[in-house]
Amino acid sequence: MRSPMTWMMGVAIALGLSLQTSLAAQGEFQVPPAPPRNDGEGPYPQLILRSATIINGTGAPAFGPADIVIEGNRIVEVMSVGAPGGAKEDPRRPRLKAGGREIDLRGHYVLPGLIDMHGHIGGQEQGVPAEYVYKLWMGHGITTIRDPGCGNGVEWCASETRRSERNEIVAPRIFPFAFLRPDKPLTTPEQGRQWVRDIKAKGAVGMKCFGYRPDVLEAIFGELKQQGMRSACHHAQLDVRRVNVLTTARWGLTSMEHWYGLPEALFDDRTVQDYPPDYNYNDEQDRFGQAGRLWRQAAKPGSEKYESVIKELLALDFTLDPTFTIYLASRDLMRARRADWHEEYTLPQLWDFYTPNRDNHGSFFFDWGSEDEIAWRENYRLWMAFVNDYKNRGGRVTVGSDSGFIYQLYGFGTIQELELLREAGFHPLEVLRSATLNGAQALGAEDRLGSIEPGKLADLAVLDENPVANFKVMYGTGHVRLGDDGRTHRVGGVKYTIKDGIVYDAKRLLNDVRDMVAEEKRKRGVKQLAQP
Repeated sequence: MRSPMTWMMGVAIALGLSLQTSLAAQGEFQVPPAPPRNDGEGPYPQLILRSATIINGTGAPAFGPADIVIEGNRIVEVMSVGAPGGAKEDPRRPRLKAGGREIDLRGHYVLPGLIDMHGHIGGQEQGVPAEYVYKLWMGHGITTIRDPGCGNGVEWCASETRRSERNEIVAPRIFPFAFLRPDKPLTTPEQGRQWVRDIKAKGAVGMKCFGYRPDVLEAIFGELKQQGMRSACHHAQLDVRRVNVLTTARWGLTSMEHWYGLPEALFDDRTVQDYPPDYNYNDEQDRFGQAGRLWRQAAKPGSEKYESVIKELLALDFTLDPTFTIYLASRDLMRARRADWHEEYTLPQLWDFYTPNRDNHGSFFFDWGSEDEIAWRENYRLWMAFVNDYKNRGGRVTVGSDSGFIYQLYGFGTIQELELLREAGFHPLEVLRSATLNGAQALGAEDRLGSIEPGKLADLAVLDENPVANFKVMYGTGHVRLGDDGRTHRVGGVKYTIKDGIVYDAKRLLNDVRDMVAEEKRKRGVKQLAQP
């Protein structure tokens, strides 16, 4: 998926107009920064989370009861304090200091805050405010996101990054990656290197691209490495023939988005995708319809080509960020459109954006039928098999959602990605490692994020249900369970999201989102979201 810009904006920028000029000309919605923080308690001189069951994010099994001691925004101690159900208290367990706070978490599970590696902060296209997006993320225990493209502007994104870092707003940590779509075309390697220096000066910590002229792109990757910056790439069809995943990985690309460019690197009986004669990339049903038929054109597992590609990517310490969730509607449109959360949590303007429309990116279901869905199901099977194989051989796989497109909603899409990694063959603990420590490593932030260990920042998610047994208990809408009373009940949802030692009531944040949606519906005279 691309950063939040319409095709018209893309054309305007290609013609040398600035993003702000093209937006102003169209009268587009301008995304307001998040309002000042009015939620959360702390940080405290000392906060002790008592008797929790801990899933530490490293792939280790759960253990507990255990106490987590936090001072300010840092974890200072993690200590097992007994046996499950036991009555004996460890005499060495941490004692509460004056002015501190403790929370009894018996029967609760604590895991590191989730890291979403593909989190667009809404955008002009969707017409959603940043506060809405942030609270959906934080309400699902997501404490860090990488914005791959900064579609609201690099300076805007960098400003929100700093405000979040200072906890002036209710928001995850933000790693802003500038999108490679400069105001004027880059025609020399030195122009590419200067572009990197310019985006760093504006506050970007990395770059995302679709591809670019090879000599310029190679120079960009070299400069990114020189500047200590990271990179992501969605290898779009318009550039992938010249620059696929192997090309960019050799130049220094640190992570690939989705899977474009990977099947092309695996071609062994062709050099281009099997495009139909009337294919047009700008017709998104063409684009995504044929994308769902691409993996079957790649070399088979175990073949010489397959082995050479996977071994080289592993040797380069390359990261896969598959974002399985964003294409779910392609294999089952009705299910994605009817998800539990849309009615209460999806803003009506976002719903309008999702609805089939030739002008909106990702709204490509012009005539989406059984053959398309069947092709995409097979595409998923082959794609997931590669990702699972890569993980099994020691490769790094992360969690990204790309929500805000194709009926995928912020926060909810991230949890859905956990379920899809499980479907791909990951053990639940491997899934959670992908969503925490692997993401931190891919961002170069494993020294402070991604696991529950002394010395790391106090970014945590607390649940009263076991996510290892059932990831559905992490959805803001909860999980439906039949109770002893013979009635169905919604259980689960994140209870507390802790970021920088500040304790947020996750359910209250989601209540705020529901209120925003209800108010927007009231203003628009919408009783329920219209179904096509």
